[in-house]
Amino acid sequence: MFERKKPLGKVVALPLEQIEPSPYQARRTFDEEELAGLAASIRENGLLQPVTVRRAGEGRYELIAGERRLRACKLAGMDKVPAIIRDAADGETAALGLLENIQRADLNPFEQARGLQDILALWGCTQAEAAKRLGMAQPTLANKLRLLQLTADQQQFILDNRLTERHARAVLRLPANRRSKALIHISSHRLNARATDRYIEQLLQGAPEPAVKARRLPMVRDVRIFVNTIDHAIRLMTDNGVPATAHREDGDGYIQYTVRIPTGTGGGK
Repeated sequence: MFERKKPLGKVVALPLEQIEPSPYQARRTFDEEELAGLAASIRENGLLQPVTVRRAGEGRYELIAGERRLRACKLAGMDKVPAIIRDAADGETAALGLLENIQRADLNPFEQARGLQDILALWGCTQAEAAKRLGMAQPTLANKLRLLQLTADQQQFILDNRLTERHARAVLRLPANRRSKALIHISSHRLNARATDRYIEQLLQGAPEPAVKARRLPMVRDVRIFVNTIDHAIRLMTDNGVPATAHREDGDGYIQYTVRIPTGTGGGK
């Protein structure tokens, strides 16, 4: 039997297994605690705002907007989710998902910038044309895209230390090889946006850079957890009488560990 075609523009109940994630999802990180809270609310009250999807083949749908809600519904143990089906092309799909997240302030500045970059590539248009279609000023769009000139480590440092988009834009005024040191100074001295602007202006006018205790930008979370696990394992062995040793060397863009763990029992009691 042929499946009855679901109507466009109306709320329908779709099986979760029929909905595929959007390839244009700009958001990269999801707060697990926040998702758990939303799942609890959904179990108690149901999903109040439907997700938006488009058809992706016979009996399949692709998510346009509502990734966070969809994940929470899965956590809540739901089999079906209320959804609105739209007829949307790739460019519109990317734009709708991005705009929903921006309007709800769900994306960090770099996720917004990557989403905007994807939209420009899909639409194949100028920044001015994209800004008009997205309903934002062209300088605002340009400033957001410029954030991607920061390295991945610098972006993560800004997020980890709760610096703002304005901090990031100020640092972009410096040459690329001076930005990391400036970010460390801004964070360690807890400069607000206005003080940061003054600090960057002083550097650009040739003022000597304040002494900053040398340290690398922090590792991404997964690497940091792995390194801490190694250190903990070595301490655990030595505390229990196993003469294990570990030598760590921080290189440019990598960490090298040499771990020595005796495996023989010769000489032991």
